[in-house]
Amino acid sequence: MRCAPIFVLSCVTFFVCSVAGQSSLLPADPDAIRVVQLLKVDNLRPRYPDALPSLLRELNEKTTAKFDTSPLIVNQLEEEILGKHTLLYLNFDDQPELALTESEVQILRKFLERGGFCYIDAGIKAEFIGANRGHSFANWEARPEIISTFEKVFPGKSFRPLSREHDIFRSYYQGLPKGDDLPEAIRDFVENEKWPQGTYSFLGLHVEDRLAVLATPIIAMGWGKDEAGNWISPISFRIRESAEDARLQAASYNGPKFEASREDGLKDVVYSQVGQLPAWVEEPNGRWRIFRYYSGKEISDYANSFYTRLGVNIFVHALTN
Repeated sequence: MRCAPIFVLSCVTFFVCSVAGQSSLLPADPDAIRVVQLLKVDNLRPRYPDALPSLLRELNEKTTAKFDTSPLIVNQLEEEILGKHTLLYLNFDDQPELALTESEVQILRKFLERGGFCYIDAGIKAEFIGANRGHSFANWEARPEIISTFEKVFPGKSFRPLSREHDIFRSYYQGLPKGDDLPEAIRDFVENEKWPQGTYSFLGLHVEDRLAVLATPIIAMGWGKDEAGNWISPISFRIRESAEDARLQAASYNGPKFEASREDGLKDVVYSQVGQLPAWVEEPNGRWRIFRYYSGKEISDYANSFYTRLGVNIFVHALTN
């Protein structure tokens, strides 16, 4: 049996699971925090079905919070449900679109205004990643569909980058996992550019000075564990390495080029070859660098650990704020 995803945390007395296309009600621990997950498409199996349950187990093991590890899955927003919850989760990579009805827009606005928190995983996605899921990249702009949806929920409000000093990056874990097993070049890039001080590209929408909606690149791929406690998803690293600027400027490419938003508000230009991963990048300071891809157990374990730590921090921050 698999439970489908969009999540909300709360204290409800039942939740909905999808079993062979059917919905059933299962009893829940009335003292446990429930997470509601929104999945707008029926009969769509999430790419990471074990992700959220694994993260909730991690929260139970590491913190004093008590979560029900089976999320409440819904395919539409209803006041009867959101009125009993405080946290809402969705993985946008599992939604072909986020088309809310006018009624859902009003329900979501009311939920957020009374203190609810909405976390949109994969709410940030660089254009060059395309239809590929499971690729996480530090773009600094929310997906167009997210922007247009929340313009209806809160006209005049917009998503803004969270400071690297924001409390959400230190609500439980601080800094990066121990990276002694990583190759030196990878460790230096991770510590200085990819995830400095254990941070990432987070965008927030605030309601009355409170972080009410969070959008991040996909991180759920790093949460899932099997019954033996092993990480489920292998993860590789994309890092930037120096190259001869003149050679890259003169290099030919047969794929499209894309712009990616940077933390400083400027744009990187990403070059690609047809049928291949992005090849190199032109940075606004005039520097050209190539993308190198690294894989291996040490790298994958490190990435899984980091994404899980981020997930724990997000949910702890949501509960305490």
